[in-house]
Amino acid sequence: MTIPFFDGHNDTLLRLLESSDADKGQSFISGTGGGHIDLPRARAAGMAGGFFAMFPPPLKTSLAAVTGTPQLEPNLPPELAWGDAMASTTGMASLLLRLEQAGALALCRSVADIAAAQARGVLAAIFHIEGAEAIDTNFYTLDLLHAAGLRSVGITWSRANAFGTGVPFRHNADPDIGPGLSDLGKELVRRCNQMGIMIDLSHLNAAGFRDVAAISSHPLVATHSNVHAISPHARNLVDWQLASIRESGGVVGLNFATGFLRPDGKFVTDTPMELMVRHVDALVEAVGEDGVGLGSDFDGAMVPAGIGDVTGVPKLLQALLDKGYGEALVGKIAMGNWMRVVAEVMG
Repeated sequence: MTIPFFDGHNDTLLRLLESSDADKGQSFISGTGGGHIDLPRARAAGMAGGFFAMFPPPLKTSLAAVTGTPQLEPNLPPELAWGDAMASTTGMASLLLRLEQAGALALCRSVADIAAAQARGVLAAIFHIEGAEAIDTNFYTLDLLHAAGLRSVGITWSRANAFGTGVPFRHNADPDIGPGLSDLGKELVRRCNQMGIMIDLSHLNAAGFRDVAAISSHPLVATHSNVHAISPHARNLVDWQLASIRESGGVVGLNFATGFLRPDGKFVTDTPMELMVRHVDALVEAVGEDGVGLGSDFDGAMVPAGIGDVTGVPKLLQALLDKGYGEALVGKIAMGNWMRVVAEVMG
């Protein structure tokens, strides 16, 4: 039995943008471009869709250099200029639109769009930006990106910008570092609420998290984060954050990145599936059966060898079944919980 799943976060568009292929979209369609996700493997695995992130990388630094190395920077990377962020974001948005025009996926603005795509057997994609540097301080580009399909915004990546401050890639660290949202950041939250754009709290520091929780009328969502009590990385969620997400009716997507799974914080592929199940156990206990999803970080992180790529997701779902999770609960974790919160926020 193939269980359909919806992924809370991938960086496939950046991988395609940075590839040397002349026709970057064709490699995704044909399955010849490597990486963690392409269309043939996604279909084989039962992937119904996901949040396709547009992450503006640090200048002259590939995504692999930022997140795939064993020794990660203890300090925040420098801020990124709006023009540089906009250039890479529009490049990734163009790729997403070209893939839709080629019939490889459907750009979805609502849960009804996702259901329609699934009925047609087409991969459903939600337009997400990871780090709001491409949004100008007058919010003109927010309007443009929303018209193009933007429906999810991560206010920060792990650096500061005009709206807020992220957390460093630091193990044995608390996310409570740095100031809260700026006045512009608070206004961004209000505008996203009005426009039906989801706010993603992954990468945001504790003070910014508190500000979003105080302002937003939407469920609190962390698309790709894990449990700090198991892996004490600044990127993971501490108890009070998990409690806030539960109280709001939100969702946490399990991040497959090994350094955010392991208690020792090491980025090594020799990371057992049992550790992923342990995080799911802790998330279910902390945020409830309706608050846990998947947020792989495929094409943006080193994942356990037992997962390998998107075709390994069914192994995780089977491990949950083998642990004693019923089919109904595994279905919620795989897709149902994301669909509930998407319907609530986006309609």
